[in-house]
Amino acid sequence: MQNMDNVFIFDHPLIQHKVSLLRDKNTSSKEFRELVSEVAVLMGYEVTRDLPLMDIEVETPLAVAKTKVIAGKKLAVVPILRAGLGMADGFLKLVPMARVGHIGIYRDHETLEPIEYYCKLPSDIDERDVVLVDPMLATGGSASGAVNFLKKRNVKNIKFMCLIASQEGIRRLHNDHPDVAIYCAAVDEKLNEHGYIVPGLGDAGDRLFGTK
Repeated sequence: MQNMDNVFIFDHPLIQHKVSLLRDKNTSSKEFRELVSEVAVLMGYEVTRDLPLMDIEVETPLAVAKTKVIAGKKLAVVPILRAGLGMADGFLKLVPMARVGHIGIYRDHETLEPIEYYCKLPSDIDERDVVLVDPMLATGGSASGAVNFLKKRNVKNIKFMCLIASQEGIRRLHNDHPDVAIYCAAVDEKLNEHGYIVPGLGDAGDRLFGTK
């Protein structure tokens, strides 16, 4: 995994292979959903690497083992609706004890700026570390807006996890929120005139849910 100024780019062969399948326009919605979930599990392994541990003793069939467990760290995964739902499902397979919040944002097609239409978070969100998920980091507007919404609710530790990012999106999120670590599986070269990542993988929400 490459680390560049709080931006982590995954180079694991399994992740790269699955992202290639996600890009393929012939991949069905069923396969697409499965792949998004699988990549989220693989990425979540690294995103949770810094979870604190505590020592415990466990009685095995043979003896008492001195071992470690996660030290009660409170986590929440917050998908940006609607495409982020596919990644949240995968992350929860890895960390089933995490709470789930939802932030609904749509992008104004004229200004490309984010507009919030829904926000439902755990009541103790200010006590939790948050992993914010969305398959695409395109202009960076929606991600930056979602981070703003979380910070207004006193969330202190936020990580952003996506499948594909643009250089522009990384710059926007990093400039607006340099304290937020960005995790992505690929960085693409540009955005088109409609703000979509090129070559990208198309509209992640449409491909997840079979809509147009």
